[in-house]
Amino acid sequence: MWIGKLKKGLSSRFVRNAGWLGFAELVNRVSRLGATVVIARLLSPQDYGLVAIVLTVNEFSSVFTLRAGIGSKLVQAFEAEVDVLCDTAYWMNWILCGSIALIQCMTAFLVAWVYGNSQVILPICVLALTYLMLPTFAVPIALIYRENRLKVPAICNAVQAVLSNFLTVLFALLGFGMWAIVLPIVLTLPVWIFISRRNHPWRSKQPFTLYRWKEIADFSLNILGVDLLNKLRNNLDYLLVGGFLGLKSLGIYYFAFNAGLGISLNVIQSLTWSLFPHLCESRDDLTELKTRYFSSLRTIAVFIAPLVLLQSSLAPFYVPIVFGQKWIDAIPVLIVVCLSALPRPFGDAASSLLQAINKSRIVLIWNLIFTIFFAAFLIFFVKMGVFWVAMSVLLSHMIALPIFTVWATRYAFVIKSDS
Repeated sequence: MWIGKLKKGLSSRFVRNAGWLGFAELVNRVSRLGATVVIARLLSPQDYGLVAIVLTVNEFSSVFTLRAGIGSKLVQAFEAEVDVLCDTAYWMNWILCGSIALIQCMTAFLVAWVYGNSQVILPICVLALTYLMLPTFAVPIALIYRENRLKVPAICNAVQAVLSNFLTVLFALLGFGMWAIVLPIVLTLPVWIFISRRNHPWRSKQPFTLYRWKEIADFSLNILGVDLLNKLRNNLDYLLVGGFLGLKSLGIYYFAFNAGLGISLNVIQSLTWSLFPHLCESRDDLTELKTRYFSSLRTIAVFIAPLVLLQSSLAPFYVPIVFGQKWIDAIPVLIVVCLSALPRPFGDAASSLLQAINKSRIVLIWNLIFTIFFAAFLIFFVKMGVFWVAMSVLLSHMIALPIFTVWATRYAFVIKSDS
């Protein structure tokens, strides 16, 4: 009987989509591991610190892609609304992304002043070019997500990862320094433009329109706020470590976070991106919604728990062998931040459930509360050193996320049963 249930679970669209995205992330991580092995031996902790600053500033660009903000409305909208909303979403993306590109370039000078290093100005401005590419594929890729064809973005992700990591190794061997990590991000983003436009026929039919823009904005702003707060939390520790403990400590922390938590976060991201359209399809059927949601939680537990525990327990063995002896100091930090991945996918699943039933404002309020809670932990621990910053990440997630997951799940199904 249990074999039959397992086969049925593995055949679900959610698992297939998660499988495609997971495969893409596996390709990403394997190619990135090869690149990291090379650049970890060529770049110093100081170089890693500079890269961390540059990428932290640019990281907010991903808030405006794929399922965030405007794109999420296209995934969640009723079928009769989609054609009308797409043209408006296209032009809203251009206005938003063009503005962000300009803001990022201006921010580069402020960041250089804060950290006392003008080397970060040009890389931050160069990475702003990615914003000007995003509107060309944001609507087609959102529609592909809506249609649950997650194989397409998975292929985009895998191809871009292989090309980007190949170029990173090549540029590092040629002595490009931190540019070995920065340039490939810009040079490989057109992969998304080419593949997404070949796999979806949508093209803008209006020269310019903002018809029904408020309808998109009302839904999108809550999710945009959530993703901005997520990005702030994901990068706040970098900013504080760099500001209080210096570039060398930031380099160690950045390496530990990416070598330790990177794999788990990519798997979590794959599961979360698969879950949102999966739940949106059944939001009008309470029984089916419950079945899909709790089945997905079980799938998440099966994937995440063994991965996190295995990776954290093996860290003392693989770090010095794979990355070199100079990163031994990062091992305790790596183990702690890796364990913080355990409650994350369940909190993300609860957020996806609330967004699917059009309760994105509650998700925004929760994320604001959690960000304040998280920031308080970081500020309290940061002066104690890098290890205690990692401990603050672990403790804040272990305390807050299980509470939110249980509450949000109960609230969502009570609301649906009463409606």
